[in-house]
Amino acid sequence: MSTQTCLIQGCQGRVYAPAGTQSVCRDHFFSFLTWRRRRGPQMFHKYAAMTMEERDTIAAEWQKTVRVEDLPSATPR
Repeated sequence: MSTQTCLIQGCQGRVYAPAGTQSVCRDHFFSFLTWRRRRGPQMFHKYAAMTMEERDTIAAEWQKTVRVEDLPSATPR
């Protein structure tokens, strides 16, 4: 069993996908994708070509936009 937790502090969701070198739960992963999509279609191509350190910068930028009220509950799926 993985001991990784969601990148978003206070989130108890199960790890679902990577965000840079860290991981996020399912709800935050979709939030991350939506945020990247809103930044423009070129962000998906640019993100795919980035190094992990560059991806961490993008994930940190997105993390600042997540409010505490947006945290999903730790309900099993």
